Amino acid sequence: MRILTVRQPWAWAIVHGGKDIENSVRSLGPYRGPVAIHVAGKYATEGLDLPALDDAADAWCAIHGCADHPWFKHVGHIIGVVDLVDVHHATSCPTHGESAPWPLCSPWAERDTWHLVLEAPRPLANPIPYRGALGLRTLPDDVVARIHEQIGGAS
Repeated sequence: MRILTVRQPWAWAIVHGGKDIENSVRSLGPYRGPVAIHVAGKYATEGLDLPALDDAADAWCAIHGCADHPWFKHVGHIIGVVDLVDVHHATSCPTHGESAPWPLCSPWAERDTWHLVLEAPRPLANPIPYRGALGLRTLPDDVVARIHEQIGGAS
């Protein structure tokens, strides 16, 4: 299993808010399969006005209740697993074109980036502390085992 460190609120949105695209400056290679989502130590400072983020947070809070936005937690922890099913450049989006509505192939996608297409989010009930780093890395077997204890099976 691989791991990807993502800044908040995007890590939360991937695991809990329906974010199906992670935007990246590079394609991250040929790997396809399960990816643990790790919360970075820094928060994102751009793109926070994205309507999809507000909609996801509002829907979450309506169900779970929130005094603050739900992403102000779990810095330095693995919070869930998703499946990386495709990687393409924004110019290769199925709906790419000037007539396409914002933004391209997903409300979470950005122009001039690589789109990591994510499916099947599985949140962890008990986030796992882990040290993050840049890029898509391989997780040690003991951490994978701890994840499988929570989400079941070999994903």
